[in-house]
Amino acid sequence: MHALTEQQVRRSFVNCSQGEAKGLALPKDFADLDWAGLELLGWRDPKAPLRGYLVVETADGAVGLAVRAAESRMSPQTTAMCLLCQTARSADAVSLFTARRTGAAGRNGNTLGTYICADLGCAERVRTDIPPWLQDRNPAEVVAERAAELRERVRGFVDAVRR
Repeated sequence: MHALTEQQVRRSFVNCSQGEAKGLALPKDFADLDWAGLELLGWRDPKAPLRGYLVVETADGAVGLAVRAAESRMSPQTTAMCLLCQTARSADAVSLFTARRTGAAGRNGNTLGTYICADLGCAERVRTDIPPWLQDRNPAEVVAERAAELRERVRGFVDAVRR
C-alpha cells in the first residue's frame, strides 16, 4: 500500500457516514506503520470492541470498510479459517464480520459477512503463518503469492459490499 494520511484513511470509508469516519479511532501505531509491507490495513476499535475497519488499495484509490464482529464467539476447541488470509486458526481467533452495504441496500439494512481473523491482522499473518504444505518452497515467493491473494480476496469483499 502507499502511505496514507489520517485524513485519507477517514475519507476512504464507503459504508459509513462522514461523521462516523471522523470519529473512528485509528490504530495506535498509525504514525509508525510500514505501509510498503501492508496489503491491507485492518484494526479493531479499542473504544467499541465489536467494531473494526479494513482499508485496501484498489484501482479507485484507497477504500475503507467499517465492519462489525459477531457478538458470539466460536469454540476454541475447533479450528476455523479466515477467508481473507486463508490461515487456519483456533476458532475463537476467527470471527464473522459484517459490513453494511453501500447505497440503497445499506440504507435498507443489508449487510454482507465473511469470516476474518478476529484481530484483523491478516496482512501480518500472510508473512508469518506459512502453512506446512508451503514450507518447502522459497519463502519470499510464498509470501508474495499469499500477499497477492489476500489483496484480491479483500478487493472482492469490497466490491461485493459496494454492489
